[in-house]
Amino acid sequence: MRIVFFGTGPFAIPACQWICQSEHVVQAVVTRPILDSGKRRKTSENPVRDLAESLGLAVMSPTDVNSPTTVRQLSELEPDLFFVCDYGQILSRECLAAARLGGINLHGSLLPKYRGAAPVNWAIYHGETETGVTVIHMSAKLDAGPCLAVDKTTVVADETAAELEPRLAQLGVRPVAKAIEMLHQWDGQSPLGVPQDAKRASKAPRLKKQSGLIDWRESAEQIFNQIRAFQPWPGSFTQWQGQNREPVRVILHQVAPVESTGGPPGIVLAADNDQLTVQTGQGGIQILSLQPAGKRKMDGAAFVRGYQPQVGDLFKNP
Repeated sequence: MRIVFFGTGPFAIPACQWICQSEHVVQAVVTRPILDSGKRRKTSENPVRDLAESLGLAVMSPTDVNSPTTVRQLSELEPDLFFVCDYGQILSRECLAAARLGGINLHGSLLPKYRGAAPVNWAIYHGETETGVTVIHMSAKLDAGPCLAVDKTTVVADETAAELEPRLAQLGVRPVAKAIEMLHQWDGQSPLGVPQDAKRASKAPRLKKQSGLIDWRESAEQIFNQIRAFQPWPGSFTQWQGQNREPVRVILHQVAPVESTGGPPGIVLAADNDQLTVQTGQGGIQILSLQPAGKRKMDGAAFVRGYQPQVGDLFKNP
């Protein structure tokens, strides 16, 4: 089949590589334009573009994928199918109609749960022990089309979003192959896939900087899940307020829920060379690694030795 691939971020790479190595023809790759911020980056902000250019594929970077000009350009390619993954724009009904069979989308959750831009993060945030990937036949409504193929996996107890997302990206290759074959065999009229139950839908909105603010009134388990969920961005942050000291903003990288003796949320329960423990709304949190503002990441023991927090100090909202 003639396929146009829409993608930008790293989640799309394994599926894109498989399609490029398959018997199907990739006519073009549509990706988000790179906005020059003037800042030097350590990693590419558009790995799909990098892959496409390395393979000599035609690249389109429309500011608005649904503009009449872009839709006309796509129609002129006479594609059989659009494949969309980690792209960053929602395709309109008119845009999807430019491909003979419409479009399919690889999504990083077990739809209809966690529809939206950040499904992996919010699944971990809500303490899911199982997640997966879903390939849908696209509709104009966000992540709402019928499900063509699904694959599931267990969420490891201490797994972060930064660890789970590439695992799900690899997991998505097999259902993508299955979905494309379904479309290849489809007569264009028979019911396709399994309709989603809208009553079971939940949202996974785009993350914001303030999403990472720690509320110490939450339970230790919830804070543990938050810290895993919001890595690498926006991170989970708070302030340490030592006695007679200016507050220090810190990012918490790794913690462990522990039993506690109780006390006001955010109060330091233990601060010695072995551990740094803070009370939450329910239970305690042992801080295993953290990063003070302007400093490198360090373990809890190094923070205790260097900053000398005391029992009774507070971790609190800025």
